[in-house]
Amino acid sequence: MIASYDLEPQTGAAFTLGGGQLLKIIDPLGEQVSDLTAFAREDTREWLSSGRTIDYANTIYLTAGHLLYSNRSRPMFTIVEDTVGRHDFLLTPCSPDTFRLLYDLDAYHPSCFENLSKHLAEFGITPDMIPTTFNAFMNVVVLPTGELRIDPPPSRPGDYILLRAEMDLVVGVTACSAEKSNNYSFKPIRVEVY
Repeated sequence: MIASYDLEPQTGAAFTLGGGQLLKIIDPLGEQVSDLTAFAREDTREWLSSGRTIDYANTIYLTAGHLLYSNRSRPMFTIVEDTVGRHDFLLTPCSPDTFRLLYDLDAYHPSCFENLSKHLAEFGITPDMIPTTFNAFMNVVVLPTGELRIDPPPSRPGDYILLRAEMDLVVGVTACSAEKSNNYSFKPIRVEVY
């Protein structure tokens, strides 16, 4: 192991990842989402793209064997192993606006967007550059009407997703702060780099 990060509930981290290195996101206690985003280290105007990835995979249910692409259609990650098999790449990281518009909450609330913004700033990445995140373990169900329903994460203690970096990256990751996404209980996330 090269590095590890133990993210307390409702926190985040950012770090660099070399091409070929492995990123393991672990849910130690179960039912906890982790938002993941990435940028090309050589040019941070290239970022992880939900639209390109879903388009090329022809599925919203990404799992082992799938590639996650950049906005320039270059592979950023390969999903190597996945013990859960359900993740979301449709919804943006929770933000102050999420809690104001969807939770009717005007008071301060920690958010993934804030955590990503704070930690990615040291790499010159501004808030407006943060795209839709790959939400590991998040269980978004698409109803026949097209409406989205957020169910509890299916991850159990020790479940993980293992990704291989396909280029040199700047990575941001969180222990998600949105109540509905985490079955109304906030827990830690562990991140390991190999």
